[in-house]
Amino acid sequence: MAKTLHITCSIDKAWDGRPIPDDEIAVVDLSFGPDAVRIVVTAPFHDDPPPPVPAGPSDGLWNYQVVEVFLLGSNGYIEIELGPHGHYLVLDLGAPRVVRRKLMPIEYAVTGRNANTWTSEAVVPNALLPAGLDRFNAYRVHGTGKSRRHFAAFPVPGDRPDFHRLECFGALVPKSADSRT
Repeated sequence: MAKTLHITCSIDKAWDGRPIPDDEIAVVDLSFGPDAVRIVVTAPFHDDPPPPVPAGPSDGLWNYQVVEVFLLGSNGYIEIELGPHGHYLVLDLGAPRVVRRKLMPIEYAVTGRNANTWTSEAVVPNALLPAGLDRFNAYRVHGTGKSRRHFAAFPVPGDRPDFHRLECFGALVPKSADSRT
């Protein structure tokens, strides 16, 4: 059996590259298997209001506390949004903000949450992923109104946070399960 390909990244900067306190850092673990990619998130919990809909697929999740993982391939990219209250959103995009499919089903569960931290696990079937995966980014958002904060693994400099700046994504170079990037 082949080893699972694995990448761990930290969302450890403000969206524009400024440093952030250690207690604001989130970790995203990506394991690429033969049938699916498993995404494990460990992030600070801020007890922001949850979406006003039942847990599960939720359009507009980017307006709430969320971790977002973008996987870019040769024919588009997938945006996977994961929230601390059991909500998720999966979008298939052909170009920046050009949605081809939305609300695609995945397996998703919040596996832990306390006053300071939440963890979750998502399983995204490979059939939903774009061909030729080669770049990625991960983001975290929390807060409301003027206290809304945006963080990134790979910064997206500019006048405002724009997570669809594909040229800012990092290389997706899977390593063996024994290595980390």
